[in-house]
Amino acid sequence: MQISCIAIDDEPLALSKLEGFITKVPELKLMRTFDNPVEAIGWLKENTADLIFLDIQMEQLTGIQFLEATGSTSRIILTTAYDQYAIRGFELNVTDYLLKPFSFQRFLQAVSKVMDYFSQRNNTLQLSQRTDGYFFVKTEYRLERVDFDEILYIEGMKDYLRIICSNKKIMTLQSFAKIEESLPSDKFCRVHKSFIVSIDKIKSVERGVILIADQRIPVSSTYKEGFFARIKQ
Repeated sequence: MQISCIAIDDEPLALSKLEGFITKVPELKLMRTFDNPVEAIGWLKENTADLIFLDIQMEQLTGIQFLEATGSTSRIILTTAYDQYAIRGFELNVTDYLLKPFSFQRFLQAVSKVMDYFSQRNNTLQLSQRTDGYFFVKTEYRLERVDFDEILYIEGMKDYLRIICSNKKIMTLQSFAKIEESLPSDKFCRVHKSFIVSIDKIKSVERGVILIADQRIPVSSTYKEGFFARIKQ
């Protein structure tokens, strides 16, 4: 299991130390580092990360303001020299809170919590074996059958996915990567970090917006080229 992550801190030395710690852990894949939280917000509009290491006391935008502004679905580990933000951080459902200067051992303890989260999610809420026409997803306390032909689109909602079908809506604790593996690639296409669409359910596409049923779904620049290549086939 590999966890993609980014690090945000406006102190160069702190950011360098954090980057060094991350590179020592094989399970972590560092995507980007940011000394400006506003730039990180822009990056997250087109990209995703499983985990964000986030400083709290930054000049342009505090870590708390960053979380409130982005509503990020990533796991969050806060890093700060100030302990007065701990309660507010946990109210925002952060995974852990590292008080600077923290040791590599303490860093590993925080990362282990994130690894446990993803391991538990993948092991206990896996999709069952796919057949030609349907698969099963774990929802609440049961496995529910989902027919591919009935799926309109799939939407990411924080830690959950919402599968919108022609006859029902299903919430499941699952990652986009996992569910993409179980969908037939000739029928479905990722068009946004938060959306997968059923190609044959598309009514129209206009100015980068897909219309399915009564739902308008944006096509992000990251997936735009691949999507239009698919529908022109």
